[in-house]
Amino acid sequence: MPEFATADPFHGMTADSPGVVQNLLAGAWSNASAVREDIVDPMNGAAFLRVPDTQDYAGYIDSLRQCPKTGLHNPHSKPDRYLMLGRVCARAAALMAEPEVQDYFTRLIQRVMPKSWAQCQGEVVVTRVFLEDFAGDGVRFLGRGFSNPGDHDGQESRGYRWPFGPVAVVAPFNFPLEIPALQAMGALFMGNKPLVKVDSKVSTVFEQFLRMLIHCGLPATDVDLIHCPGQQMGNLIHDARDVLRLVQFTGSSSIAEHLAHELNGRVRLEDAGFDWKVIGPDYAPEWLDYVAWQSDQDAYNATGQKCSAQSLLFVHQNWRADLLPKLAELAARRSLDDLTLGPVLSWSSDRMQAHVTAVSALPGAKLLFGGKPLTGHHIPACYGTLQPTAVEVPLAALAGEHFELATTELFGPFQVVVSYDDDDLPTVLGVLERISHHLTAAVVSNDVAFQKTVLGATVNGTTYCGMRARTTGAPQNHWFGPCGDPRAAGIGTAEAIRATWSGHREIIMDQGPLPADWTIPASA
Repeated sequence: MPEFATADPFHGMTADSPGVVQNLLAGAWSNASAVREDIVDPMNGAAFLRVPDTQDYAGYIDSLRQCPKTGLHNPHSKPDRYLMLGRVCARAAALMAEPEVQDYFTRLIQRVMPKSWAQCQGEVVVTRVFLEDFAGDGVRFLGRGFSNPGDHDGQESRGYRWPFGPVAVVAPFNFPLEIPALQAMGALFMGNKPLVKVDSKVSTVFEQFLRMLIHCGLPATDVDLIHCPGQQMGNLIHDARDVLRLVQFTGSSSIAEHLAHELNGRVRLEDAGFDWKVIGPDYAPEWLDYVAWQSDQDAYNATGQKCSAQSLLFVHQNWRADLLPKLAELAARRSLDDLTLGPVLSWSSDRMQAHVTAVSALPGAKLLFGGKPLTGHHIPACYGTLQPTAVEVPLAALAGEHFELATTELFGPFQVVVSYDDDDLPTVLGVLERISHHLTAAVVSNDVAFQKTVLGATVNGTTYCGMRARTTGAPQNHWFGPCGDPRAAGIGTAEAIRATWSGHREIIMDQGPLPADWTIPASA
């Protein structure tokens, strides 16, 4: 490990023994209180992390109050901070490119959110490339505005991207580094001061990332980090609702709606998504293995615990006979040994089993493969396990009275498969219209007319199209986020950062000469 990873910024922690996790408040690291939560190793049940169960959050609200609505910086105040953050990104990206640091974060992610090495490493690489994208002048260019000529000499209207000021980021467990890192950095870039709360099961990862940023020159007072249960964070948000200008939330739709109500709409949301893929009519044998492989990746990587995981697969009858056996074959290759399968951190085994049973019992439905808990492991009972599972449901059952059950998202290795024919396409599109959340989707086809029909009738925010289409992808090279909701948050790109973390401000400059023929009007 490089020196900084075993010295103060990482306070002697290693990926194999993370130890005690700390809060950051007003630039100082602390244990917050004597109350701590023991986090168990998801692979063997042994307590391996001690995370603050922060009860007193008054200091965090006071810290938020210290940030004005105009932010830590904006185009007219402290513009040097744009450059400072660009330098921090450059240094941090260079560190994360070192093999020891990349492996450190990869292993740390794998310890708290078990998934394959490639999946964990991909998260680290995406975060590093994001930092590279905004290094140097990248942050400054996020503040780019525009101008328009006025009505007369000396008048000009100027549009600016303006910060909100005190904000919060609430991040889930499934991407312990990527989601909080990209959202917190986006908030900082635009001039906001974020309070960050990550699911306590995995929050050590962002803590280590934040220590690295401070090591790379980020002022420690720019970000506050709190570790606490979700309910306690809800209490904090309630008590700080007159202070917080925006909360960016990634997670369950029910909590998202609660926060929207609590904050009178001052939210940006990337909530649950029952993500779909439609495989079109243009069957191509040379593409069969690839389409099957990508479908397996989309449904079961990270044990199905991606917000973009493929939950609903429509298979045209031209593909069905060849594709479904391939899906079963690929799913059977997954194993705990290489963590291509792992524990499910938000659903119990019993709850998953009950859902699989209920969907399999729908009229005409059948279990294609999987459906049982994993065996031969030491995963603690507080987490769930499930074989990669697919249930085929008739289109009529899905489109009819059983829609709600069939489209309930099981956040684990489970998908619903539906066969359809040419005449069924309007019904398929009707199902897609009824789905309530619109995060990711895929149209697997090279048929341009078919592509246009499906794309023109759907609204998903991140939609892949073509024979190589997927539902899961790396957001450092494109916008990632839902569509169809004015509260939707984006992540990854300059457009996503501007839309999520800044508002539009118009300043009309009117400095022209006094009009030569101006007089006081005769009447008001």
